Amino acid sequence: MERKGKIRVLIAKPGLDSHDRGAKIVARSLRDAGMEVIYTGLRQTPEQIAETALQEDVDVIGLSILSGAHKALFPRIMELVKKKGLTDVMVFAGGIIPKEDIPEMKKLGISQIFGPGTPTETIVRFVFDNAPERT
Repeated sequence: MERKGKIRVLIAKPGLDSHDRGAKIVARSLRDAGMEVIYTGLRQTPEQIAETALQEDVDVIGLSILSGAHKALFPRIMELVKKKGLTDVMVFAGGIIPKEDIPEMKKLGISQIFGPGTPTETIVRFVFDNAPERT
């Protein structure tokens, strides 16, 4: 089945984490695969991420975190995404997230967690296979 339009993806770097090489590589890979990608840049608040997702009318949010603050930031992001009515937006994450924290992150509504070294093809395929179809 063909999609009606390009998948729109927001790649976001929440918190004070200033390491964005991985986020930029993922953003470029998704773009090269034919998706429309918006990259927020560094040090975004949960409020900024949720508002950008709303304003840009995205299908997918990709969160990148290396600081270890996922347990503080991800719940707030997911709360705001839901509060803004973005219940049809898929969220995935990547970075340094301990395996024992993954079930908790998935309970929040994060679809998948990609650790360091995940091939970009795996992330691209996941987004193509799981991004919600626009009506």
